[in-house]
Amino acid sequence: MSSSEVAAPAAPELSAEQAEPTEQAEQAEQAVAAPAATEIPPSTGVGVDRERTRALFARLAELEAGTPEHKRVRDALVEQHLPLVEHLARRFRNRGEPYDDLVQVATIGLIKSVDRFDPQRGVEFSTYATPTIVGEIKRHFRDKGWAVRVPRRLQELRLTLTQATSELSQRNGRSPTVSELATHLGLTDEEVLEGLESANAYSTLSLDASEQNDEDSVAVVDTLGVDDEALEGVEYRESLKPMLERLPAREQKILLLRFFRGMTQSEIAAEVGISQMHVSRLLARTLAQLREGLLTED
Repeated sequence: MSSSEVAAPAAPELSAEQAEPTEQAEQAEQAVAAPAATEIPPSTGVGVDRERTRALFARLAELEAGTPEHKRVRDALVEQHLPLVEHLARRFRNRGEPYDDLVQVATIGLIKSVDRFDPQRGVEFSTYATPTIVGEIKRHFRDKGWAVRVPRRLQELRLTLTQATSELSQRNGRSPTVSELATHLGLTDEEVLEGLESANAYSTLSLDASEQNDEDSVAVVDTLGVDDEALEGVEYRESLKPMLERLPAREQKILLLRFFRGMTQSEIAAEVGISQMHVSRLLARTLAQLREGLLTED
């Protein structure tokens, strides 16, 4: 038999188990094929860690949006920059909005910044996020603020008065008077009052809302035009008390009946024994004298 007729040895047959790659082999292949996840350094707990921020954004770019891991990294970025949010919100304190509300609004701006930030631009995230957060706060004031348009001068005056009121309240342990605000700011009483009145245009209340946020309370619209005897004349009650004793007995009684007992002019006329018209004239004259006296004392 020639050598060409000698059959070549057959290749060994593999079992089904041997032909299929093992689970361990598959995992090893996947590990080699998949890129290594970005390592995120632990938080230092002090200020904003720029190195950690870069690592978090690098990791975020590797993840599919909507996955639990993507949400976890995104939340970590937001949490790391909350000190920046609080710092920027503090710049807008004493402007008529609660600080906690400003922090919430600023946090919305931070979240928008995280979602829009592109690390490839070579800008630090805090530098990118700051104008976005500040813009969100300013937009909040624009949208939630002045319900009735007033001159910019009065808007700025209102903010100045709010800050001055806070300073004087802390210094004196009580709310400042109009005269104290005027002296502190170098303004006249009339200018202070004008600024305080402009605050009424800062916000509105729905006419369908209840007075006390209670379902059983009367709606605001149902109280329009109704006299509130408890508040009528409240402006005078505190300011006129020291001067009442210097008034003639009749004028003093008329003022007491009008502003401390809430009686109408007709009721006062019947009580004092004069006409309602006479009561009206005496009230107008006496109040004019008292206003002049208050301005002289100030």
